[in-house]
Amino acid sequence: MPTPPTAPQPPAPPVPLTELLASKDLSLRRIAGPAEAELLWVHTSEMADPYPYLLGGELLLSAGVLLTDPDRYVARLVEAGAAALGFGVRPVYEAVPEALVEACDRYGLPLLEVGPETPFTTIARAVWRLMAEARHRELRRVTRAQQALATAAARPDPVPAVLHQLAAQLGGRAVLLTARGEEVHAAGRRPPPEAAAALTRLARVVARERPGSPASATDTHGSTHLAAYALGGGEGLVLALATRQRESGDHTVAGIAVVLLSLLAAPHQGADAADRSAALVRLLLGASPEEVAPLLAPTGPWTVIHARRTDGTTPDALTSGALGASLGSALVDAGRNDDDTVRVLLPPAAVEAPPQEADDKAPPREGARQASPHPRAGEEPDEPPTVPPHPGWTLGVSAPTPLSALASADLRAARALAHAEATRTPLTADTPTTGLAALIPPDQAAAHARTLLAPLTSPLADTLRCWLSLHGSWDRTAVALSVHRNTVRQRIGRCAQLLDVDLNDMDVRTELWFALRQE
Repeated sequence: MPTPPTAPQPPAPPVPLTELLASKDLSLRRIAGPAEAELLWVHTSEMADPYPYLLGGELLLSAGVLLTDPDRYVARLVEAGAAALGFGVRPVYEAVPEALVEACDRYGLPLLEVGPETPFTTIARAVWRLMAEARHRELRRVTRAQQALATAAARPDPVPAVLHQLAAQLGGRAVLLTARGEEVHAAGRRPPPEAAAALTRLARVVARERPGSPASATDTHGSTHLAAYALGGGEGLVLALATRQRESGDHTVAGIAVVLLSLLAAPHQGADAADRSAALVRLLLGASPEEVAPLLAPTGPWTVIHARRTDGTTPDALTSGALGASLGSALVDAGRNDDDTVRVLLPPAAVEAPPQEADDKAPPREGARQASPHPRAGEEPDEPPTVPPHPGWTLGVSAPTPLSALASADLRAARALAHAEATRTPLTADTPTTGLAALIPPDQAAAHARTLLAPLTSPLADTLRCWLSLHGSWDRTAVALSVHRNTVRQRIGRCAQLLDVDLNDMDVRTELWFALRQE
């Protein structure tokens, strides 16, 4: 028997035959064939062979006016892909012909008896009403899923959050795989091992490793439905799904997730990949940062950001990349170090510092400032932060700096992050030298600082700087430096001895802070 043609998709989800039979006002009764079927259309025909006029998936309604050969009639309906046959009794037949019942049982075509009191148009209206209701349910489900996925994408761990939400929406397994089948992230109940292996093979079909690879593919393994989608710009990443059932709207929900994951897993934002590669090659071959900077961004000040997860977990490459993308930079060190710090380098195009005006009434700042993105009502923001806080992350931000001073900016960002963690604030931004300190020539200030701080080793100087920035708090300094508070007391005491000063004197603290800020 020829394979039934594939029915074009109607503008509404299919209606289960069981829902139509449940409509008591229609007086429909299934008398042959299986109980499960999905109706895509309703068509009425009294032709002896309606095959040429069927699209597939129809509930065909007929009174058997030209029915002469039930077996051939049913065989042709099945060949055309009809979903079910509704046979109306009277005025042509007083009852459904027994030969028609036997043929429908033999070919597996659901047969419905339509009572004489039920017009065919009433059945058609009922099907269209059920389709409209199904369409409305589908739209509501897709809308809720879209909102849930968008909310997940805004979380600190967007990629795992989106996968978890997608698995919950589809009631199955959602996996992010590499082109080689390696699992990056996964959520939801694991399918049977054989189905999981089949899902991995399906993912390789759509992985963008060779020209002509399809963007998506579906398959079925036993009772498990499989689907795989290539992520645009994801360098071979594939979203793979395994579900127990395939419902209307699943493909749309998966498509929303594919768009979000493609953006979150994008290898770069802004700077072109070829330019980044060229910059890296030139650096490795001995070029200076100043020479390669034009390949990455326009000239101007750069900003260094140090970030750590608030919950203390280790960020993976995708989560770190998502942070960089949200900050507007592709220059991300994914935090593969002992302290799980992610470092992001923001080019001039990513951060536009607001114009600053002198404020004679503003009190002098001590140390790094804590960013406050929302000024109080009726108050203009004072030097608003160029980098907003990111939920789930603790950030330390350097002041904008020339490319030649990035090493110093990196150190200042690390100090700002330690300050933020010690004070339990989401973001601390280092401030450039302003006010009276800015009136002293930098070379003279640096020379004085070197002379004043010469007796101190680097650990002692770092401890003193941190202690002063935290207003002499032993506990917060211990948190920032990850040492015991007694160690902080011993180091500060040693600093006082080596410098031969009284650290309780505000004049002494001010001069030392000024000197430490020159490093």
